[in-house]
Formats: sequence, structure tokens, C-alpha cells
Amino acid sequence: MSCCGNKRESLKQTFSSQSFSQEVKHPIKMWNDVVFEYTGSGVLVVKGSVTGVHYQFKGNGFQILIDYKDAAGMRGEPLLKKVN
Repeated sequence: MSCCGNKRESLKQTFSSQSFSQEVKHPIKMWNDVVFEYTGSGVLVVKGSVTGVHYQFKGNGFQILIDYKDAAGMRGEPLLKKVN
């Protein structure tokens, strides 16, 4: 004896016939990321003040693309220079 009048089975078939998209959407950035070059010697690791990402510069002349949100903080590092 069923009390749902086959509504449950009908609902199962409806969901199984639908396809769900698993598309990943990346947020659009307001500005472009910025390249910085290390002018010191040795290795330098700097933590992004906004994103918290650790950027590792592996020697003199090493360049890294920095998230635009962290760029202002990187400008305060004396051994880093912005690459145009």
C-alpha cells in the first residue's frame, strides 16, 4: 500500500533525466596582475598582505606575477621592483 501515489518515483525520474553542469566560474579581476623582480641575493619569501599567498623569489633577477590585490604591499619591499 503506497500513500504517495507514485510521486516519489516520478520525482526520481525527473532528477535522473536532468543534466547538471559542473562549470567552474573564475571571478573577473578588476585589474591586471603585476610582475615584480627581485634585486637582492639569496631567496626572499614575501606573504601577500591581502591574499595571504607566499611568493618565493629564488635569486637576483627572479620575476613573479603578483596578484593585483597584493601589488601595493609589494611596492613597499625595498628589494622588489615593479616590471613594466
